Amino acid sequence: MRAINTIALILAIIGALNWLLVGLFGFDLVATLFASGFGTLSLISRIIYAVIGVAGLWLIFALLPQVITSEHREYAPVRAR
Repeated sequence: MRAINTIALILAIIGALNWLLVGLFGFDLVATLFASGFGTLSLISRIIYAVIGVAGLWLIFALLPQVITSEHREYAPVRAR
């Protein structure tokens, strides 16, 4: 399971960096590499976008229980001895 989480995290980071490029410079690296340019889609670019999206969903379900558990631990009242 740890390997899947690591792969999903790497893909999510790649996707985030691509969106950073789009936001700052209007440059879509995935579309440039695998399609005809910004705003166009090819089958390969759609697959890449879908895989990155699935990685993001995976991370939500993989990391959310850890976040909830750590929040409960952090704010749990201290018991008097």
